[in-house]
Amino acid sequence: MRPASGWGTVAELMDPDYQARAFYGGEAGPNYSSPRGLLDIPGWQELDPGEAAQAVEVSAYPDRYQNYQPVAEAILAALTRPVPSGTGGGDEAPVVPETTRIVFPLPEGTWVRTSPFGWRNDPITGERRFHAGSDFAAADDTPIYAVADGVVVRANYTDAGGGVIVIEHTVGGQRVASMYIHMWAHGIHIAEGDIVTAGQHIGDVGSSGHSTGPHLHLQIHPGGASADAVDADAWLTEHGAEGITGGEATPALCTAGGA
Repeated sequence: MRPASGWGTVAELMDPDYQARAFYGGEAGPNYSSPRGLLDIPGWQELDPGEAAQAVEVSAYPDRYQNYQPVAEAILAALTRPVPSGTGGGDEAPVVPETTRIVFPLPEGTWVRTSPFGWRNDPITGERRFHAGSDFAAADDTPIYAVADGVVVRANYTDAGGGVIVIEHTVGGQRVASMYIHMWAHGIHIAEGDIVTAGQHIGDVGSSGHSTGPHLHLQIHPGGASADAVDADAWLTEHGAEGITGGEATPALCTAGGA
């Protein structure tokens, strides 16, 4: 919405109330009937949200609105979820909309599979231990992507455990948690409570914690973070994870806190 297109002054367009009324338009809108708002477009109720936004905004990049629809839906769900009642324990799981896609967590051509899911001899202690994740070796600072749309439930760094990110998703109607481990402190780009989209750049590969070299340790937990992990590599394959390049990644711009 630009002043030069007749939407209003800069000050008016910086007012959320005015901007919303201008977007919706109709006879009560501030610009009726030009430029037209959503209510002025015949059959707007049958349009896809991205098409409806483009019909109002008439952007030179008509596909951009649909690209941001998943994060918009996630923000709406986060802001309108019912307030928990009764227990007051504060442990209620976040409301997470169904993901729009599944992606591989590292850029194509940047990684190699190293240690798979299952029993192994620990590379540091030599003890026989169960490895609950899949390891993908990559250079330090290689971007890490969220495997699906979701809500960040943990993003922190400790000297003992290193960097850890946990994201809750809804995949096929089921709650699923993805866990990303070994980032350096400077390689964590999101915070608890953030809403992310599949393919968003959430962190960078590191070698913190229980690690012998830079890599991503990825865990997938169907049922949520407290449930047992499954073979993350196999899970990605089963769900048709898309490979993406660095240029296709979504920057970490939008959070539940509005940052």
